[in-house]
Amino acid sequence: DEKEKFEPTVFRDTIVQGLNEAGNDLEAIAKFLDAAGSRLDYRRYADTLFDILVAGSMLAPGGTRIDDNDKTKMTNHCVFFADEDHDAIRNYAQVNKG
Repeated sequence: DEKEKFEPTVFRDTIVQGLNEAGNDLEAIAKFLDAAGSRLDYRRYADTLFDILVAGSMLAPGGTRIDDNDKTKMTNHCVFFADEDHDAIRNYAQVNKG
């Protein structure tokens, strides 16, 4: 009985790449997240997924991003980069709970 490796950075890279490839289309982002959910372990990496969807990358304790400004490890398709209005934030919330 082998234990699975815990690899949050690999998970992050996969999610970020998919989000960035989806572009600015929230429907495409929702479809990507739905499809990826069948092959990626969202429960195991829930904290990492939450960090990405809210802050755009993984967060270290204390809240600093762990991406070293490497654009391949971060996405702008997250709550922190959304327009600062109620409708934009609501749309991101709909994607995240969908």
